[in-house]
Amino acid sequence: MSFSYDTAAELFPAAIRKKKRTGFAYRRFNTAAEAVRFAMEDLPADLLNGAYLQVDEARFDQNGIRALYDSGDFPLQRRAAKAEATADAA
Repeated sequence: MSFSYDTAAELFPAAIRKKKRTGFAYRRFNTAAEAVRFAMEDLPADLLNGAYLQVDEARFDQNGIRALYDSGDFPLQRRAAKAEATADAA
């Protein structure tokens, strides 16, 4: 499967939240790479759980977003400390 990190993307929060807590709202990004980095580096793990990324007609859940982030093709620089903390929490 060919994936373009340059394509616009949308990040949607979990449809149902058990806790009434301020989470994140729908966000649109100019590139999928920015959306993936935001999801992996800026969102707490509990908010990423149940969220999904839509790029064109493809949808990616938490595991799919992680795979895109971990890919050798990921074009942006990663913030190592936050990425490792997120991986340890999962």
